[in-house]
Amino acid sequence: MMKGVISYYLSAFLRRIHWFLVIFLSVASVALALAKFLPPSYVSEARLLVEPPQIPGQLLAPTVQVAPTEELQIIEQQLMTRTNLLNIARSQRAFDDIDSMSPDEIVSRMRRATGIRRIAGRGQATLMFVSFSSANPRTAANVVNEYVTTILQNNARTRTERATNTLEFFQDEVERLGKLLQEQSARITEFKNANIDALPDTLNYRLNQQTTLQERLAAVGRQISSLEEQRRNIVEMFRKTGQVSGAAASAMTPEQQQLLQLQDSLTQALAVYSPDNPKVKLLEAQIARQKEIVAKQAGNAGGDPNSPATLLDINLASIDAQIRLLESQRAQITQQLDALKETLERTPANTIRLDALNRDYMNTQAQYNNAVSSLAQASMGERIETLSRGQRIVVLDPATVPAAPASPNRLLIALGGILGGAALGLAAVALLEFLDKSVRRPADLTRHLGISPIATVPYIRTPMEMVMRRAAFTAILLAIVIGIPAAIWAVHTYYLPLDLLYERVAQRLGELI
Repeated sequence: MMKGVISYYLSAFLRRIHWFLVIFLSVASVALALAKFLPPSYVSEARLLVEPPQIPGQLLAPTVQVAPTEELQIIEQQLMTRTNLLNIARSQRAFDDIDSMSPDEIVSRMRRATGIRRIAGRGQATLMFVSFSSANPRTAANVVNEYVTTILQNNARTRTERATNTLEFFQDEVERLGKLLQEQSARITEFKNANIDALPDTLNYRLNQQTTLQERLAAVGRQISSLEEQRRNIVEMFRKTGQVSGAAASAMTPEQQQLLQLQDSLTQALAVYSPDNPKVKLLEAQIARQKEIVAKQAGNAGGDPNSPATLLDINLASIDAQIRLLESQRAQITQQLDALKETLERTPANTIRLDALNRDYMNTQAQYNNAVSSLAQASMGERIETLSRGQRIVVLDPATVPAAPASPNRLLIALGGILGGAALGLAAVALLEFLDKSVRRPADLTRHLGISPIATVPYIRTPMEMVMRRAAFTAILLAIVIGIPAAIWAVHTYYLPLDLLYERVAQRLGELI
C-alpha cells in the first residue's frame, strides 16, 4: 500500500516536473546571476574614544559638562547633517555616478552606506565606531577618515565655542551687575541725601536731642515763670512801699552790674597801685564810659536814674528783656522740637524704604560676587578647552584600506537561491496536485462514480506531440537558464548597477508604503 502511494506521488511529481524545473531554474538563475554580477562592497571602520578630562574635577570643574554618551549623540547628529554629507561625498567622490545624482539621492545613499555605533556603560570606556561601505576600498577609507576629521574638528570647535560663550556670558553678567550695583548705590546715596534728617542711623541721636530740647524747654519755662513772678513782686513792693531796694540788686541791668564790677576792680587796684598806674588809669576810663552808658539808659527811660520810679522802670525793662529773650528761646526750641517730631515720624517709612534699597543692593552684590567667581571658573574652563585639557575625543584606530570586500556573500546567495528555488518548485508542484480534482487513478473512479473498473488505459501522446512538448520545454529551460542571467547582466551593465537599482526600488517601495 505504502509503495503504491509513493509510486503515485513520484509519478505525479514527474508529470509536473516541468513546473518544478521552471521555478527552480528561474530562482537559481537569478541567485547565481546576482552572486556573479553584484559589485563588491568594501567596508572601512575607525574607532574613537571619549577621553575623560586630564584635570580632575575635584580641582576644577570643567565649564563644558556633557555626558560622553550625550556628546556622541550630538556628534552623530552633527555628522549626519545634509550639508556635511554632501560636502564629504563630493570632496571624496564617494560614488562613481555622483555627477548625475541629485542632492537627495547623494544624502540618502551616504546615510545608507554610513554605519555609526556606540559602546558605553557604567564603569566602561565610551567608544564610537564609524564605518562606510563603498565599491572602492580606498574611497571607503577616505570617507571614514574625512568623517573622523569632521568629528574631531566639530568636537573641538563645539567645546571651545561653549567655553567661550560661557566666558562671554559671565563677562557680560559681571559688567551688567556692576552697573546695576552702581545704580543702586546711587539711589541709596540720593535717598540718604534727600532724607538726611530722618535716617534710621541718627534715630538715637535725634531721640536724645529731643529729650535735651524738652528739658531745655521746661527749664526756659521755669525761668520765664520765675521772672514773671519776680516782676510781679517788684511791682507789688513798689506799690506798697514806693521803693525797689529789695529787688534793685537782683534786677539791675547788665550795664549797671558791669559798672559795679569795674568800681570794685578800681578799689582793689588802688589798694595795690598808685593813682598814676596805667592799670588804674585804664579802669577809671572804663568806669567813665560805663557811667555814660548807664546815664544814657536812664535818660532814655526818663527821670533821674537814682529815683525809685526810674529804678523800677529799669528793673522791669530788664526783666521784660530777659522774658522776651527766653520766649524767643522757647519758640526756637519749640520749632526745633516740631522739626524733630516730623523727622521722627518719617523715620519708620524711611527705614522700610532704605532696608528695601539695601536688600536689593545686597542681593545684587551676592549675584555680582557669584558672577565674578563663575567668571574666574569660566576663564579657567575656557583655557582648559583651548589647550584641549578637558574631555575630548581621540582616535584609537584610524580607517585603513580594506583588503577584502565585506559583501556580498556570493556563496550564500548562490546556495540560498538554489535551495529556495528547489523549495518553491516543490511547493508549486504540491499546490498544483492539491488543486487538481480530475480523475487520475482507478481509486478516483470508484470514489467519484461508485464503480470498480476492470482496467484503465492512460492517455497516450503521439510521437509528434512528444517531440513538440519536449522542444517547447527545452526552449523554455534554455530561455530561463540563459535569458535571465543575460537580462540581469544587461541591466547591470547598460542600465544601472544592481546595487543602485535595488536602492531605488527600495526607496520607491518605501514612498508607496
